[in-house]
Amino acid sequence: MTIFEAYNDCKKQLQAAGVEDYVFEAKQIIKHVTGYTNAQILTKYTQALTQFQQDNITAIIKQRLIRYPLQYIIGRWNFFGREYFVGPGVLIPRSDTETLIDVCLESLKDKQTPRVLDLCAGSGCIGITIKGEVGESDVTLVEKYEEALNYTIKNALHNNADVRIIKGDVLETQGADGLYDLIVSNPPYITDEDMKTLQPEVKFEPATALEGGEDGLIFYRHIAKEYKKYIAPNGTLAFEVGMGEAEAVADILKQNGYQNVGVRKDYCDVDRVVFGTAI
Repeated sequence: MTIFEAYNDCKKQLQAAGVEDYVFEAKQIIKHVTGYTNAQILTKYTQALTQFQQDNITAIIKQRLIRYPLQYIIGRWNFFGREYFVGPGVLIPRSDTETLIDVCLESLKDKQTPRVLDLCAGSGCIGITIKGEVGESDVTLVEKYEEALNYTIKNALHNNADVRIIKGDVLETQGADGLYDLIVSNPPYITDEDMKTLQPEVKFEPATALEGGEDGLIFYRHIAKEYKKYIAPNGTLAFEVGMGEAEAVADILKQNGYQNVGVRKDYCDVDRVVFGTAI
């Protein structure tokens, strides 16, 4: 079987299984199994796969047919140009969150040696990315759960990120020490009702990283109120929000006295980030 034949076979099986982005995933599987880049695949598409490579593809497809996340199967995923290890117990980095990074970087562009606090850090992709993009920043990541915390630590080491990592409960207002120019969070925000209708892949991700209470807003209310005293004058609080939650989260910020409250759309034109300034 050639690379091209394997790619087409992957596409057909994934599409038949109801995988939405079957073309993208088929390409990722071929890249993973061969170790080739996109450019190399284009020039070597007639190359025959080894039996080991074919068996590897078969094993991956078998897992995807039960909708086990491709990111967990591969064990690592790209986010904002960096590689992050992922697996059971940690939320998978998503391209939606790159919009949150854009907002954070804009808020820090005029800050000298800014202090940053990343709450509900999970894989660490937000805090580690900020540290990588703003080298002089002082970044602290806070994560409650041991399984996720292991990935936070592993990813910081993998990306040579000199960050501080703290095990703490955000709903107990843990992890903060002094004033920060930016507090950022992609907290659990799925409502109790929506938890019942998740995509099959998402059900394999940790519920603790998804459940935001009855209306999905528990973390937003707590962080906006209780962490405000840790934001430096003219510092920023920035959140990723779920679909349809932007207006409610913006209201929470306004009710807690934040100024210049704004909303930013992600690459799919969904209101994805809400931010405000502490005065």
